[in-house]
Amino acid sequence: MTTINLRPLQAADLVGRYIEAAIPVLLTGAPGVGKSSIVEQAARASGHDLILSHPVVSDPTDAKGLPWPGKDGESATFLPFGDLARAIKARTPTVWFLDDLGQASPAVQASYMQLLLARQVNGHRLPDCVTFVAATNRRSDRAGVSGILTPVISRFGAVLGVESSVDDWCEWALGANMPPELISFIRFRPNLLHVMDTRKADDMENFPCPRTWEYAGKAIRMALPDELEFAALAGAVGEGAAIELRAFLTMVRSKLPNPDSIILDPDNAPIPERPDMLWAVSVALAKRASDTNCGRIFRYAERMFDDGKSEFAVMMVKDINRLCPAVQQTPDWTRLTLSRLGKSYLA
Repeated sequence: MTTINLRPLQAADLVGRYIEAAIPVLLTGAPGVGKSSIVEQAARASGHDLILSHPVVSDPTDAKGLPWPGKDGESATFLPFGDLARAIKARTPTVWFLDDLGQASPAVQASYMQLLLARQVNGHRLPDCVTFVAATNRRSDRAGVSGILTPVISRFGAVLGVESSVDDWCEWALGANMPPELISFIRFRPNLLHVMDTRKADDMENFPCPRTWEYAGKAIRMALPDELEFAALAGAVGEGAAIELRAFLTMVRSKLPNPDSIILDPDNAPIPERPDMLWAVSVALAKRASDTNCGRIFRYAERMFDDGKSEFAVMMVKDINRLCPAVQQTPDWTRLTLSRLGKSYLA
């Protein structure tokens, strides 16, 4: 099978379609790219319950059942327990998610083959409402993956690769209430979203990836003292990325125009010249937008557009629509669609 790399939102869409078609699918990608979140999102969107298993810490009996003596004392059977018992007893649409499958031993991987293909094991049959999804890192990621047995891979209807995407991560971050200054920083320094460095992992140091940037966002939300904040950021994404983020945060906190002042006087509020400041202002205003103040924010965005800052103005409007779709029901939105900015956004 050929592994095609997809952005996280594309992967979530396609995995959801495989789930609805009851076809097992395997996701591959680097550590921290968001594979587990993709499966959880796809299961939730399709209305499925989720059984989460970690084969790397499992025994083959977890997928086959526990040997159990029969009442006659001359025979034995296999007694399902744990996740296997939950799956067999499922009566509503359910995704059985095998996370980090590639880190499991060959014996454990082999124990799932019968379930994946025949959907039954040792006299116990899975109900039709249960669908398998699995995820794994790749051998090249040096994440303890020895590979997946070829007969196991062939049980999946598709093997899909997942790669990081700045647009997808920022869209998720907006919905997850990540700090606007962090979203601005990732847009300003997109190459830092995912910097896989196995040497850092060997030295017990984190590296920048979608997963660890989420922890950085939580650290910012903690409002720590300066020296503790830097330690927390470095612990989340590594010292190099933390130095750049800290410099960005210092700039935003000391020099960023007050978003509330911009909303009060959008016709006269200053427009930054530096890209880092423009990203910060754009995200901060989008996070404050509502159906009552959007007209003022749109006015400022139009000024940015006319001042040669079209990229930032268009992205601000996109973010506002993601965060507050109700603005599209306002007269201010109708007016915006007739402006040069609106036509560029709708193009």
